Amino acid sequence: MSFTYAEDGDVPTDTRGGPSRPHPVRFISPAALNLHRVYEQNRQRLQKKDGTKVPDPTTPQTKGRPRLLLMGQRRSGKSSISSVVFHKLPPSETLFLESTARIQKDSLSSFMEFQVWDFPGQIDIFDNPNFTFDMDAIFGEIGALIWVIDAQDDYLEAVARLNATILHLHRSYPHINIEVFIHKVDGLSDDYRLDIQRDVTIRIQDELSDQGVENAPVNFHLTSIYNHSIFEAFSKVIQKLIPRLGQLEAMLTNLCRTCRFEKAYLFDVNTKIYIATDSTPEDMASYEICSDYVDVIIDFTEVYGSWSRSENWRERLEGEPWAQPLDDQVACEWAESGMVLADARRPIMLREVDKFLALVAIMKEGSYEKMPQINMNVDVVVKGLTEFFEITKPKDVIGGGPQSAGLV
Repeated sequence: MSFTYAEDGDVPTDTRGGPSRPHPVRFISPAALNLHRVYEQNRQRLQKKDGTKVPDPTTPQTKGRPRLLLMGQRRSGKSSISSVVFHKLPPSETLFLESTARIQKDSLSSFMEFQVWDFPGQIDIFDNPNFTFDMDAIFGEIGALIWVIDAQDDYLEAVARLNATILHLHRSYPHINIEVFIHKVDGLSDDYRLDIQRDVTIRIQDELSDQGVENAPVNFHLTSIYNHSIFEAFSKVIQKLIPRLGQLEAMLTNLCRTCRFEKAYLFDVNTKIYIATDSTPEDMASYEICSDYVDVIIDFTEVYGSWSRSENWRERLEGEPWAQPLDDQVACEWAESGMVLADARRPIMLREVDKFLALVAIMKEGSYEKMPQINMNVDVVVKGLTEFFEITKPKDVIGGGPQSAGLV
């Protein structure tokens, strides 16, 4: 059985029927064909834009795991950022973190495996006679260099070191993304934040221009661990590491158009980083609402569903009065949740994609009347997302065998 996207007023279409055949027939729903069409359109557009052949989706984007490097001056907040985003440390407890004395390496397993390296601020890896660093080992497989600047301190030395770092990297690694986190801005006024960002941007761009480096891949973010800005900034960084990001965005945009959602996000539930969203203008308030909702669901999961069960526990549930296997007692194999915002009567829908990812969407008022159609469309998109990540996995992760390049 296969179903199509259901527009308002439509009903699900059952495509079963027809004479029996000697061999199995593989049915492809129009919704799945639509996802494949979007993929092919993006592929052809990239070919016309770049004038080069777009690599096959199964081709590994990097050798090994992408790496995020956290660098900056001492006490700029690098360790606090890593602890809050990737280890769920409450921001108030970062006051007790000790200064980093050596390179801290964390390997994180999520929807994609990547590493986070936290560099001590007192070590200048490019100009240090006491240490010799293997630059290829550090920067050879880097995903992004995140340079943290303390906005509440004198940042002239930090900017000078950042410029020197960019100039060193530009010679051998010109394509590394440089992400500048202008950090600790929570205590500053909005005007002062923008003034600092403007000053830092001008100082960096002018120095690089004087050295002959034009259009360096440098991006700037205003961040704080005491609000959602640090997660928003990391979302932008991580999205640049995802192959075929445009196809994820196309799926979510198509879902929002079909179901008339206000906004949809694909969240990494462990870090609250969103790895994709639809093409509508970004709305920080919507992201904060969805992020807090993910927090609530994770808290419930840790209380009711995250620990391992014993065999005796399973036997009791499969005994009387139910007397059937536990798998047959489960209503559905995925997690789903929903609530209504009292202020605007807008429902929020959360749907599990896999153990790392969740689709969260803000719906419009009156959407409950169309929940059967919405659920059917979300099913199709979740299936497409699952196949997307299977297709884009490196070959060494999925066993090296040939994989299908189409969505079915």
